[in-house]
Amino acid sequence: MSWEQILSEFGMLADLLLSVVLGFIIGFERKIRFKEAGIRTHTIVCAGSALMMIISKYAFTGADSARVAAQIVTGVGFLGAGMIVYRRNEVRGLTTAAGVWATAGVGMACGGRLYVVALGAAIIIISAQCLFHLPFKVFHSKRYYAVKIEFVQSENENLIIKSLFGVDRFNHLVIKRENGQVIYSATLNTDKEFSSTKLNEIMAENEFVLSIERDDDLS
Repeated sequence: MSWEQILSEFGMLADLLLSVVLGFIIGFERKIRFKEAGIRTHTIVCAGSALMMIISKYAFTGADSARVAAQIVTGVGFLGAGMIVYRRNEVRGLTTAAGVWATAGVGMACGGRLYVVALGAAIIIISAQCLFHLPFKVFHSKRYYAVKIEFVQSENENLIIKSLFGVDRFNHLVIKRENGQVIYSATLNTDKEFSSTKLNEIMAENEFVLSIERDDDLS
């Protein structure tokens, strides 16, 4: 091994170190927001992508390095899919998975010695994450809360319930007759969060309401 080759490989290690730094910075932004993938995940993904790019570009002379780059994109895509969870009628982890996938691109740029692109991409990713977390409604989707309610229906009680909770329809409505009364049992989804105190007040002020229960597993 010649000194030129040794110096060249030290230059490759510098590329790898840059990817570690950029991955750490992106992961740190995720960590302070308590996301599933934080510093370690983003740093390793970024460094690993850079390493694969370096190996494909310099270890196999004459080979098509683009093939390895394509496999990095696919492999990290599978990693990101494992972070996505569908729970309580919401998709969670999608942004984190996309961030990890984009971080892999930053690592690939470091491995390909596209330093300006790598640094610029890292800045853009972090800036976008910070921007989209600002408290503007346009950046956030509504969160819905599920409430199970049972009440006596004789005249327009169903309209009163809809007005109280700000909804236009019931979900999973069941109608039954008990002791000569018509009982409605329903689940409604509302974008207003009701505390237990507020729910107790609704029951106290409306005698036709038999029970109210927050069902967060359905929200």
